Amino acid sequence: MNEVLLGTKRCFVDESGDGVLFDRRGRPLIHRDGWPQYFMVGVLDVEDADALQRDMDALRVRLLADPYFANVPSMKPESGKTAAAFHAKDDVPEVRREMFGLLCRHELRFAAVVKRMPVVLDYVRSRNQTDPNYRYHPDELYDFTVRRLFRDRLHTHEAYDIWFARRNKSDRTRMIAASLIHVRDRFCAARNLSTQSQIAVRSANMVDHAGLQAVDYFLWALQRAYERGEDRFIRLLWEKVSVVQDVDDRRLKEYGRYYTEKHPLTAEVLK
Repeated sequence: MNEVLLGTKRCFVDESGDGVLFDRRGRPLIHRDGWPQYFMVGVLDVEDADALQRDMDALRVRLLADPYFANVPSMKPESGKTAAAFHAKDDVPEVRREMFGLLCRHELRFAAVVKRMPVVLDYVRSRNQTDPNYRYHPDELYDFTVRRLFRDRLHTHEAYDIWFARRNKSDRTRMIAASLIHVRDRFCAARNLSTQSQIAVRSANMVDHAGLQAVDYFLWALQRAYERGEDRFIRLLWEKVSVVQDVDDRRLKEYGRYYTEKHPLTAEVLK
C-alpha cells in the first residue's frame, strides 16, 4: 500500500545518562552513589529550525548583556558553556527558566525511549553466561535505543534530515543511517507499506544547532523526573511530548509502559 508522503522532517537527537556499565576492574558502576540509573535517547521534531535558532541566539545575546549574570562562571566566554550554547546541566536556574519559556513558544514534538540500567546489567550478565566471548560496549545500548526510538517514525515523510549530537571522535553516521533504513524497511514490510523516504544522518556539536540544545533541555527535564522524582520540568513541556517509551517498566505490560498526552508521566506513576 502506498502512502501520500509529506515533505521533509528535520529532527535532532541526543542522549542522557551513561551507557558505561563497568569500571576497569569489571565492577558495576550503577551501584555507586549518584551514578545514572537510566539511559535515554530523545528526538525532537522542529517545525522551523531557523526560527528556533534566531530566538535562541537573541536570548543568548540578551542574557550575556544582562549585568545580573556578569559574575556567573558559565556565562563567561572562556567557560565554553552558556556563553557558547545552552546546556541544561550547565545553565543556572534563571537561564533555564528563560529557555523553558522559549521552548514552549515553538512548534516542537519530542519523543524518547528510556532504558533502565539495572535491567541492562542483568541482560549483560545473562548473555555472558551463555556466550563467554560476548563483550558489552556502550554503543550497543545506544544503537538499540535509537532503533527502538525510530522504528515507526520513518515512513510518513519524503525525507528525514536527522542531526545527532556528536558523542565522540569516531564518526558512526553511516552505520546509524544504514540501521535506520533497515528499521524503516522492516516496519513497512510488516505493515505492507511502500516508502522510499530519503534518510540523511549527520552529527554535530551542540553549539552548532539550536535543535540540539533544545532536545538537551527535554532530556534534562525527563531525566530529572526519573532520577530525582522531580517532574515539574517535564510537566511544563508535556504538551510538546508525543510519547515516552519506558521499555523496561513491565509492571503492567510486557512491552513496557508508554507515556502520552492521555497518560502523562508524573513522579507519582514512576514510583
